[in-house]
Amino acid sequence: MTRGAIVKITAVTGYPVKVGHRNQFVVVVETDAGISGVGEGGISGRELAMQAMTAHFERFLVGEDPHRIEHLWQTMYRGAYFEGGKIVAATISAIDIALWDILGKALGVPVYQLLGGACRHHVECFATPGVLNGPQCVERARVLADEGWRFMRFVPGMPESSWSGESGEIFEPFEAIEAAVHWLGEIRRALGPSVELSIDFHHRLSVAEAALFCQRVAPLHLHYVEEPIRAESPEAYRQLRGMTGMPFAIGEEFSSKWAFAPFIEGGLLNYARIDVSNVGGLTESKKVAGWCETHYIDVMPHNPLGPVTTAATIQLAAALPNFAQLEYQHRIAEAYPEDLFPVMPVLDGAVYPLPTAPGLGVEFNPAAVADHAFEPWEAPHWQRRDGSYTNW
Repeated sequence: MTRGAIVKITAVTGYPVKVGHRNQFVVVVETDAGISGVGEGGISGRELAMQAMTAHFERFLVGEDPHRIEHLWQTMYRGAYFEGGKIVAATISAIDIALWDILGKALGVPVYQLLGGACRHHVECFATPGVLNGPQCVERARVLADEGWRFMRFVPGMPESSWSGESGEIFEPFEAIEAAVHWLGEIRRALGPSVELSIDFHHRLSVAEAALFCQRVAPLHLHYVEEPIRAESPEAYRQLRGMTGMPFAIGEEFSSKWAFAPFIEGGLLNYARIDVSNVGGLTESKKVAGWCETHYIDVMPHNPLGPVTTAATIQLAAALPNFAQLEYQHRIAEAYPEDLFPVMPVLDGAVYPLPTAPGLGVEFNPAAVADHAFEPWEAPHWQRRDGSYTNW
């Protein structure tokens, strides 16, 4: 490539692929310099919508300079007049991540060097041992603690005898709260105070139910409660905040800095669950993280997707002064196929070492897509015993 020559985007291609029990959406951005970048969009179950949006963006991205990352972000976000939306933001996220990958490769440095350089020697992770619905969760936690995991996040469950309903899985908040308090107590007794415990309610509770859980579990000194209620209403979180001093982890569904704004400014979250593949990519993540820093809020990235998102999030985490821990899910990460992702981050115990390769440090092989063909997948539809819908 001639010094000073303007590089141009030649193609932007989306790939919905089946990985493990659901799909992932990977984007490849190609340039006339022979450098390509890879990104990932995060709205699971809506891969075809992201693919259609990618095709729309490609029409005006081809011919643009891939190094103008902020400019292209603004063009994609604001170019349709009707700004934003979760599908738009997830697609922008994938393309934005790929553009940072291209820039890192062009300059011969890991992406975290472009984000300000390393703030730490490695990226610490938290584990997700499983569901709080039986003695097996205690044993799983004990195994992970013996392997060196200091941070663990669990998900609530139902007593095993009452899990399935006639037309789907049953979730009753008060039964789940009772089971969660009980099994978290058993885990605390088994592991002692040296392991930080937390729980993700996946926004399944009401304000009153969440307050009850926080009051009942207070003696166990949890690290945080994640997404206890739905996040459309900052006022509802403000009410809940007035009823408990429990730290909250919020934000995995947020698709812009503006969605984070009332929660940051209102002191409603303690850990920002930024998802680089939902919020608008590395460009938007860095802005949200800086805003969090001014309010003494730590970033705890959401990361239940593929190795591209993991690689991008490691780069972000390395460069943030207010990073806490990165989500790691063993059952998901262990299902990543090597033919599709011949290079991907490798965990070292409970941490990721700082990347050394130029760009993101992950590779995607489009030739293997046919062997991992997209299959329609819908998130589970849960109900209560009276047949009414409840959140998964």
